[in-house]
Amino acid sequence: MAKRSIRISTDEILRKKCKPVSSITPGVLTLLDDMAETMYDANGVGLAAPQVGILKRIVVIDIGKGLLELINPEIIETSGSQTGDEGCLSIPGYSAPVERPQYVKVKALNRNGEEIIVEGTDLLAVALCHETDHLDGILYIDKAVEEATPVEERQEG
Repeated sequence: MAKRSIRISTDEILRKKCKPVSSITPGVLTLLDDMAETMYDANGVGLAAPQVGILKRIVVIDIGKGLLELINPEIIETSGSQTGDEGCLSIPGYSAPVERPQYVKVKALNRNGEEIIVEGTDLLAVALCHETDHLDGILYIDKAVEEATPVEERQEG
């Protein structure tokens, strides 16, 4: 495993659409491991492959309940609504309120190439949407209901 550099918002790769993973190769497995290490090292709850410069439909998420590795994730169902502050490892030090579904159901492949279904509410629903958006070149600031501001300012207010 190796820690990778996280691309920041000015990097054009973050605005590109990722390609589906056609087969689970040793390179894909290494990428999953590296992404998890990078996410944990940065104290994040999720990381998408384009954030480390790879245009593949791969995300890792851990909201404190164990690591989720999702290959070719596809949101297949949503319901409800919630609005809360979001941040992003690619936009360090900033946050903004974003409206997201309260419930999200995702179909993906795991590292063994098996189809899995992940259902999430609250923070997991947000993370699933946020990371899946990255795969389509969308950043949370594109969906924010207010302009992103430095985290310190949001905490004071």
